[in-house]
Amino acid sequence: MSNPTVARFTYRAFISYSHRDKAWADWLHKALETYRVPSRLVGTTNAHGTIPRRLIPVFRDREELSSSPELGTRINEALAQSENLVVICSPASADSHWVNQEVLAYKRIGRAARIFCMIVDGEPNATDLPGRASEECFCPALRFVLDANGQPTPERTEPIAADARPGKDGKANAKLKLIAGMLDVGFDALKQREQQRRVRRMTAIAAVALVVMAVTIVLAIAALVSRHRAVIAQHEAVVAKQAAQRRQKQAEDLVNFMLGNLNDKLAQVSRLDIMQSVDDKAMAYFQSLPNTDVTPKALAQRAKALEKIGSVRMDQGQLPAALKAFRASTRISSELAAKNPADIERQVAYSRTLAFIGMVHWSQGKPDAALQDWETARKALQPSLRRAPDALPVLEQLTFLDDDIGHVLAARGQPDAAVGLAQERLRLDQKLVAARPDNVEYKSDLGGAHNELGRLALQHGDLISAIAEYHADDAIETSLSTRNPKDNDQREITMNVRAILGRTLVLGGEVTTGMRDLQQAVEIAGQLTQVDATQTSFQEHLALYSTQLARLQRLSGDLPTARTSTARSVRSLRALVKKDPTNYIGQSYYTGALTEQAAESLAVNQPGAAHDQIQRALQILEPMLAKHPDDRETLLAATTARLLSAETDPEP
Repeated sequence: MSNPTVARFTYRAFISYSHRDKAWADWLHKALETYRVPSRLVGTTNAHGTIPRRLIPVFRDREELSSSPELGTRINEALAQSENLVVICSPASADSHWVNQEVLAYKRIGRAARIFCMIVDGEPNATDLPGRASEECFCPALRFVLDANGQPTPERTEPIAADARPGKDGKANAKLKLIAGMLDVGFDALKQREQQRRVRRMTAIAAVALVVMAVTIVLAIAALVSRHRAVIAQHEAVVAKQAAQRRQKQAEDLVNFMLGNLNDKLAQVSRLDIMQSVDDKAMAYFQSLPNTDVTPKALAQRAKALEKIGSVRMDQGQLPAALKAFRASTRISSELAAKNPADIERQVAYSRTLAFIGMVHWSQGKPDAALQDWETARKALQPSLRRAPDALPVLEQLTFLDDDIGHVLAARGQPDAAVGLAQERLRLDQKLVAARPDNVEYKSDLGGAHNELGRLALQHGDLISAIAEYHADDAIETSLSTRNPKDNDQREITMNVRAILGRTLVLGGEVTTGMRDLQQAVEIAGQLTQVDATQTSFQEHLALYSTQLARLQRLSGDLPTARTSTARSVRSLRALVKKDPTNYIGQSYYTGALTEQAAESLAVNQPGAAHDQIQRALQILEPMLAKHPDDRETLLAATTARLLSAETDPEP
């Protein structure tokens, strides 16, 4: 019911790589930290722990190694504090002393099962092929098992690898395979979710983008032609000028749409190619205007276009190009902000471009530079905050900066400071929601602030505060679900939060209340299965939460209800596992249901039935434990099953 993974580790992953593969490391670091886990998986518990919303932070800074023949203290600490080790594999990394040392260090702390590889060049196990040793992409520590003393042995091992090479998995699938391994979920589940996200909106948005670009070009040309005619034909000067200004205004309005709503929608379906074309067309329009037309409004539009271009380049993994675009945008926005100190919109725009520069530095593994950028961005907002303390754009920008700065502080091992910023973010989000209670984005951000505080409280071992924060998050998710009852994604989020809250309450001793919340999670799961009976996650959640509730019912003395519920869960999970034997989460849930069923059989004096049930659970658990010997959840489940097995063994 608890999540030991979050409490034990500071970093979701440590990226090990050769500096000759820096471009790949930059891309992978950004891809992992910006990935949003599908909502149906968030909050669920598998053998590795509770699945998070985001995979942050990710460690990849290795600058200390240049001054020492051994791994630096910071690197060793980061390895020990990392939940996973991701190795970028190429001939360069196979020859890298540091990559080999990092893999050895990670294996020596007993975490070999949490090493994941991404092949970007070369050939796996090429040392076994005559004349091709130079193509080897796995370093020695990856290829061989360590002995009890932490030294490599002749025994070979096969690393878990995703292959980003052309003609293999490719970058997109390799990224998803890595994430699936880190989360202990099936690759197909993530792949199908990504495809669903694109299919829903791609066709309509792409068509709108092309139409808008065409109309913008036509209007821009018409505006220039009209202005030229106005100069030539003096007698039509006034009429032509008015027509040109009207067309230019229309073009500017379309450009604003292209750089705003359209860009945001294209980002949701990952159409970076169309986004790049949209932004390039906007810049071409700005450059076509005469110098006499460079008004503050036009300059602001240019700054926004450069900002959008930087965002696209950043998503494409082109960090130097993104930094160049953001700095160009900052030069314009800083000038506009300096000339208009009372214009809050200008001040927020300047702060926002500085924040984007910080994001690039963070993605490049430069936390000190990122922190300086974000603190400068925060400082830029202070005059506006003093002048208009309730200005919503200023408060909204401050919440983003507090979140960013908090990540740096947490990565530096300053949890108290991170908590302080999280509390400030919560205060600002509360102020935003109070000002605009119907703004769904403000409410969603507020729920995220409570969730972050709950996570930090669990890290500190503060169950009371964690329960309070999860209560607050539950109230927000419930409100959003009530507001839009047809939004099944939101209902699933509400279900997960309600179950997490129930489990945490039971952990804190509030059994009755926790059982009530778990019962409500079961009811929501049942409703969702009726909406879409083919959705595997709905069925899994229904069975999981029913099993958890049944255990509490058995311990509370309501054995008949518990047995009925558990039997239903066992049947459902058995069918799901049979349908997809690779479903690790489903197998874990199934063994839990069998173990609970065996305990119920013992409670009604049916040792034979209990023996059969617990043996079926052990047949699944033993291979799982062999594959993940350091996984606490699997070890606990196997130990519980073995103890029950001892109670059910026939007398000699």
